[in-house]
Amino acid sequence: MALEPLYTDNHLLVIAKPAGRPVVPDDSGDWSVLDEWREWVRVRYEKPGKAFLGVVHRLDRPVSGILVFARTSKAARRLHEAFSHRQVEKIYWGVSARVPQTVGGEIEEWLLKDRSTNRVRRVAPGTPDAKRAETTWRLLARAGTGPTTRVLLELRPRTGRSHQLRLAAQGLGAPLVGDLKYGAKTPLPDKSIGLHACGLRLPHPTRGDELVFTCPPPELDVWDFPDIPLPGE
Repeated sequence: MALEPLYTDNHLLVIAKPAGRPVVPDDSGDWSVLDEWREWVRVRYEKPGKAFLGVVHRLDRPVSGILVFARTSKAARRLHEAFSHRQVEKIYWGVSARVPQTVGGEIEEWLLKDRSTNRVRRVAPGTPDAKRAETTWRLLARAGTGPTTRVLLELRPRTGRSHQLRLAAQGLGAPLVGDLKYGAKTPLPDKSIGLHACGLRLPHPTRGDELVFTCPPPELDVWDFPDIPLPGE
């Protein structure tokens, strides 16, 4: 299938990342999203040699949704600043087979990543190398009954910690479907997890005006929650 970006201009490239693909090259040797879209830029804009494409944020391999690349070094620098200074609003949807005990709230916890296992765990505040994670969440919808129960969560991270939302869902007693690393019992058929970056709001890196993007979740049964509008719709 031909690649189609959500948005592109001289400084930005915004895409819908499929689940199961690494954003950048990793030890698997699989064709990364970065390499694929860098080649797309080279061909589309007839760039000589290797086209520039800057990584300014990432999505875990089993996660789908909105991903932004910078097409110039100036845009990369300014987008990094926007993410660092919390000028970017990220909205995710998460699906769980368990119902949380409340309908919304704020989560603050300290997380420590073990790079040898690529797992993150909660630790006491002030633990060396740990980082504070802040997430706002709410329950959007519920479908099914008994063993077929599913809930749709809206997750808004205020920080950008590794596996932050996956740990947040686990901490609510509602681990994301398919997320074997953080509490799910069974995998999804495509090895994805029930986490999707569905909304993004950020300042344009050179013009300064606000850009808003939305992206529907994958067309899988697990995401079937009728009549739930995307953020801003």
